[in-house]
Amino acid sequence: MDAMKQEHEEQPGGGAMGKDGAGTADAETSALTKAQLADLLFEQIGLNKRESKDMVDAFFDLITDSLVQGEDVKISSFGNFQIRTKAPRPGRNPRTGEPVAIEARRVVTFHASPKLKETVQEG
Repeated sequence: MDAMKQEHEEQPGGGAMGKDGAGTADAETSALTKAQLADLLFEQIGLNKRESKDMVDAFFDLITDSLVQGEDVKISSFGNFQIRTKAPRPGRNPRTGEPVAIEARRVVTFHASPKLKETVQEG
């Protein structure tokens, strides 16, 4: 196995990914990071490290800025990010049982595309 594949298959916490993507002990604690995405652009596309990092940052900045402006973000064959406005509602402090007002807020939701769901299901 080449170094790049092995590096990206090993997971934090000691678990490792098998060839089929199924993890061992700590697979649920693993995550793909922005730094790993930048490394992949560097290794596979040939961008230098600074360009790779800047491209990843610009991608996520664009998504964030669109969501802040209230625009949906639709990525073909991946999914949709949407802003949802939640109304104020009464709540309760779980420790004391005291009633608390929960203010209106905006939240981000993600809905996976059917293609992404199918790909994940097939493993």
